[in-house]
Amino acid sequence: MRIFDVFNGDADGICALHQLRLAEPAEAELVTGVKRDIGLLARVPAGKGDRVTVLDVSLDRNRAALLEMLERGVQLRYFDHHYAGEIPRHPLLEAHIDTARGVCTSLLVNRYLGGRFRAWAVVAAFGDNLDRSARELAAGLGLPQTDLENLRVLGQGLNYNAYGETEADLVMPPAALYRTLDRYPDPLQFIEREPVCARLDAARRADMAAARAVPARWSEGSAVMHELPDAPWARRVGGSYANALAAEAPGKAVAMLVPGSAGGYVVSVRSPAGTALGADDLCRGFPGGGGRRDAGGIDRLPESALEDFRRRFAEAFA
Repeated sequence: MRIFDVFNGDADGICALHQLRLAEPAEAELVTGVKRDIGLLARVPAGKGDRVTVLDVSLDRNRAALLEMLERGVQLRYFDHHYAGEIPRHPLLEAHIDTARGVCTSLLVNRYLGGRFRAWAVVAAFGDNLDRSARELAAGLGLPQTDLENLRVLGQGLNYNAYGETEADLVMPPAALYRTLDRYPDPLQFIEREPVCARLDAARRADMAAARAVPARWSEGSAVMHELPDAPWARRVGGSYANALAAEAPGKAVAMLVPGSAGGYVVSVRSPAGTALGADDLCRGFPGGGGRRDAGGIDRLPESALEDFRRRFAEAFA
């Protein structure tokens, strides 16, 4: 029997897997990539009797590969908070999916494990721009404010590291980053002992400063659209910058566009709370789009579709 761990390379995916493997150690083959690398299940060579754990990866975007695995007799356990569509009913599928606002995959794993490694779920929630959920979960840990701030910075750094068109854009490949932290039950020890934490924070700060120097492309009412240049730093920081703008102005909707190497744009969308339409609803209206209510994205928006996107974005949120 082979074991595969399939996870999104951002803070939420890494911390979700880390919690699970601290509780249930196993020698597993890792399948991951940059944040936008969503179709991961198709890369898993699992057969009858093998076990696959999937974390923070859209079921809807991996439906065909999932159904094929179940037909082959693969046992699957699935944790996620993105739009899933209809969840298949199958004796080999154990699904833990919750798409409510304020929830991320690491919070689902924390719930599943009864809070055994809660601090890592706090890191993930901060990284996923769920500050309120992170602080509520951290309340029972009794941490001083300096430690809580360190967890927030770590979450932001782990999440920042996942954005890029390829792993060459990243500070560190997600699988290697996971392997660096997988022996630390306490994230504060990880921060203290591993120099990669400071590297990620310094790189994120430098890229954020460059992004803030670029003026918005378009703004109307409570909706604003930014376009960053075609550069590795822009591909790295686009999602983090969108999170920062959403946190600074919770009543505004944010669209972040970064040119892709194959043409068009990689798009990140952050929707304000209380809107009827979620970011995922808007993004699913375009090929390669999806996400969750608070944060969605489009893998490649053609240049020809940009005005249509701007119009729909304005209608939804302006």
